Amino acid sequence: MQKKIPCSAERLGLLDPQMIQAVSDASSFQIAHQYLTANRVRIVEADDSQITAAVVGHSGLYEQTIRLKDGHLVSKCSCTLPEEPMCRHCIAVLLEYQRWAQPQPSRKPKPAKGSITAPPVASSENGKGTTPHSVTPDVKLSEIMVFLEWLEPATKALERQEPLPSPPALGPGAALMWIQTIRNLEEQRRENEEVMTNLESQLKDRDADIGQLTQQLQTSLREGNAGQATTQELQREVASYKEVLATVSKLTTEIVRHIAQMRAVTGDMQQKNSQLEKLVCSFKDVAEALQSAVVLPPH
Repeated sequence: MQKKIPCSAERLGLLDPQMIQAVSDASSFQIAHQYLTANRVRIVEADDSQITAAVVGHSGLYEQTIRLKDGHLVSKCSCTLPEEPMCRHCIAVLLEYQRWAQPQPSRKPKPAKGSITAPPVASSENGKGTTPHSVTPDVKLSEIMVFLEWLEPATKALERQEPLPSPPALGPGAALMWIQTIRNLEEQRRENEEVMTNLESQLKDRDADIGQLTQQLQTSLREGNAGQATTQELQREVASYKEVLATVSKLTTEIVRHIAQMRAVTGDMQQKNSQLEKLVCSFKDVAEALQSAVVLPPH
């Protein structure tokens, strides 16, 4: 987690423990001082503008990078602690750097909380400011031998993908930090293998889902093609029905026309029938008149 604090110091060597404590949380500073006393801090590389270090914390090994940039003290640690403005590990690194660099003490007012103010630059004999040198922790030969004895079975365990052997009884130091680093790397490897296994399982599940979805898609496509063929058949039937309806419409028109003609003929026939009836009546009247006019002779 990266932290950023305003700082007017030009060099990291100008920050003494009192200044670091002034901008640190009291509990974090106390724990950092315990790390320093227990020799849990190892500075890998350091100069006036940047420190690279590692701290053996309560839960493992953490890496730190601290640098001065654009008027700010920027600290970065691999831990996830929410401590502000710096975590205990970065505070311990700054304290360890001051112990190794051994800056010149000077009396100055304590800076305000949340800001670091640079003290006057200590001058050397030639008048130039002192510059802390890069520091490297000492390693005992006995610790190296114990580490090498542990490294051989650890290497075989790594080759066989077996758990690492228990660490030897070493005090805080570089060898213990190396062992802890290897153990952390092995834990990370195992975690990565678990993640890969989970990812492969998820990938297989997704492949099965994709296969099932593909089958469903193919079934849907077949059903869609069948539905399309049915639709085309229905369209042909509808077109045929339209032709039949058109013929029926024409026949209906013809029937209506013939009905009109039949009605006209029926009217004519009724009129002629009336005339015939009148003519028959006339003939009847004439016949009756003739009958009455004709006198038959007696027998």
